[in-house]
Amino acid sequence: MPAVDERVIARMRPHARVLVLPVLVLWGSLGLATLLVDRVDWPLWNLAVLTVAGIVVVLLTIVPTLAWLSRGFTFTTERVVTRSSFGGTRRETMLARVHDVTVRRRGMQALFGAGDVLLSTGGDRAVVLSDVPHASLVQRMLSEQLGSRGRAVPEAEA
Repeated sequence: MPAVDERVIARMRPHARVLVLPVLVLWGSLGLATLLVDRVDWPLWNLAVLTVAGIVVVLLTIVPTLAWLSRGFTFTTERVVTRSSFGGTRRETMLARVHDVTVRRRGMQALFGAGDVLLSTGGDRAVVLSDVPHASLVQRMLSEQLGSRGRAVPEAEA
């Protein structure tokens, strides 16, 4: 049960650059289907073209977009809540347990200002918030939240 004075600081989804490929697939599928319709004198040709285009769009555009929409992060004054997958898996990490906030950037993440935010709680493995947009800003915000509790968190960025 959330504390009475707990308030939401930010809500966000993983970086949207993962949607570039689904959008390109959508455009390509629609363009190719438009070119192929009415090209062959076979009664089921148009149905076959539209069926294949529909399957490609559903599998390579709609499913990845829904997967992206189902993931998200909520930052409050007391905890960090992560949602992942279609099943609605939800994980809460209390800020009182966090003692270190680190940003890790790989590949294209640095170019877009995104990164993985690692929350060290003293357990075996850190809690990883994958592909957070504006990762340095999120790290700073979490560090300020931890600092306001009378705890110092080092500003580490790898």
